[in-house]
Amino acid sequence: MQAVMLIRDIAIIVLALVSIVVGILMVLLILEIRNLVTTLQRDVQPILGSMNETASTVKGTTDFVSERVVRPIASAIGAAAGTRNAFAALLGRDPSTRRE
Repeated sequence: MQAVMLIRDIAIIVLALVSIVVGILMVLLILEIRNLVTTLQRDVQPILGSMNETASTVKGTTDFVSERVVRPIASAIGAAAGTRNAFAALLGRDPSTRRE
C-alpha cells in the first residue's frame, strides 16, 4: 500500500512539474507570436505600400502608352488601310486581294 501511495505522490509531482513547464512554454510561445505579428506589421506594411505605389505607377504608364502611342498608331494604320481600300475600289480592284 505504501508503494502505491509513493508512486501516486511521485506521479502528482511529475504532472505538476510538466504542467509548469508547459505553462512556461505557452507563455514563451505567446510572446514569440506577438513579436512575429509586430515584425510583420512593421516590415510587411511598408512593402505592401511600396507594391501599391508601383502598381499605380505601372497603371499610369500603361494608360499613357496606350493613349499616346498605341491609339495613334492604330488610328494611322486604320486610316492607311481605309485609304488603300478606297483607292483600290476607285481603280476597280478587289481590295481583299493583294500583290506581294
